[in-house]
Amino acid sequence: MKRIGVTGHRNIPSEVLDHIRSALRAALCGHGGALEALSSLAAGADQLFADIALECGAELTVVIPSGDYERGFADAGELAQYRRLKERATQEVRMGFEHSTDEAYYAAGAYIADNCDRLLAVWDGRPARGRGGTGDIVNYALDAGKPVTVIWCEGVERA
Repeated sequence: MKRIGVTGHRNIPSEVLDHIRSALRAALCGHGGALEALSSLAAGADQLFADIALECGAELTVVIPSGDYERGFADAGELAQYRRLKERATQEVRMGFEHSTDEAYYAAGAYIADNCDRLLAVWDGRPARGRGGTGDIVNYALDAGKPVTVIWCEGVERA
């Protein structure tokens, strides 16, 4: 079984959303064979990836950074989507952190990078805004020798 993980931004500019959806579909639906998708189900790229992976018939593994992770969802719709996707997961992995911190997010991202064959990064190429952000996880995966596919449109910056 092939394992594909995700790291990515929570806020995706509307002008790149269609491109990102298409690239995720191509990576997740066009691989052939059984697929496990690893995601923390954060708002934005993680949820989009998980939703498309399930549409493509993948088994979903959810990596939860902390015991209070749900409190980090400020938007009720994003929390509802998180819960809906989590219910459809085949496997759930919990990091040993009680509270959502940068260290918890980094640990979850590192777990995903360590346990996938390929990492998809919905990333504008800029440094992480906090430890455990997309840029940190991309660098971690590259340092570990994991193949990383960056999905973004050149010249577009996130807010």
